[in-house]
Amino acid sequence: MSQTPPVLEVKKLSKHIGKRKIVEDITFEVQKGEIFGFLGPNGAGKTTTIRMLVGLIRPTEGTIQIGGYPLQNQFIEAISQVGCIVENPELYPYLTGRENLEHFARMMTGITTEWINEIIRLVELEERIDELVKTYSLGMRQRLGIAQALLGSPKLLILDEPTNGLDPAGIRELRAFIRKLVEEQGISVFISSHILHEIQLMCDRVAIINKGKIVYTGPVHELVHEEETRIEWKLDPLPSGVQVLQELSFVRPVEQTDEHFYVYMPLDRIAEVNEKLTAKQIKVTGIRPVQATLEDLFLQLTGGETKL
Repeated sequence: MSQTPPVLEVKKLSKHIGKRKIVEDITFEVQKGEIFGFLGPNGAGKTTTIRMLVGLIRPTEGTIQIGGYPLQNQFIEAISQVGCIVENPELYPYLTGRENLEHFARMMTGITTEWINEIIRLVELEERIDELVKTYSLGMRQRLGIAQALLGSPKLLILDEPTNGLDPAGIRELRAFIRKLVEEQGISVFISSHILHEIQLMCDRVAIINKGKIVYTGPVHELVHEEETRIEWKLDPLPSGVQVLQELSFVRPVEQTDEHFYVYMPLDRIAEVNEKLTAKQIKVTGIRPVQATLEDLFLQLTGGETKL
């Protein structure tokens, strides 16, 4: 049985400006019907990569295929498979939501009133679509922007920082909406974001980029599951306890606060460590396994860089 080809296939993609390597040898693919997260610190190469994906800048090396079409050689065929929002959607605030969609539809061919109505239903704006966009919340404007990106029935939807500026309720709504969109339409979604927790909840797979290179690509659940267990120790006196733990070869220190010491270590050796601590007259007042989050693992993979 032949496997369905990826909706987006990126191979050995690089971008150099002079001697500076902004993006180097990036390879990943996005499958049909999946939500793919793209994470990295500021300056890691996320925006440069997105600009290459949508044809705004040319790569120095490498290839991009969208829907089976090479972007460099068959640009129109490839880019017609894409709907994209980079940062905030560009909308006309003194037009209604419907008028905005009708305006953009006139720039395309074959967009029917029935399809516009279907998109309005998909983005759940039926009750407000005939009101002025200037009265919309940020979350509503984001959904209208996505509706605009869906007009051409794309196979791939690219969203750059879609949750920027949204409050927690708005983020939850957007997350549920994107998942519903994928399930109903079968499209693929590529999301660049710095909100690691949301990517963990929203995405099927993730690529982490640092200093222009991919440091991890794979399922979010595998990334979190495969790591050692993170253990929180509460010790008295803490400095002496930390010294004991740091001397153990199977313990990998992670973080120290005023009251706690976090390490990665095997769960089945907790009792052994506890005995060593009590033998040194160190009180163990708390031991708690903590499930690793995507943020924890991001910090490990990028060498502790926290600025996204």
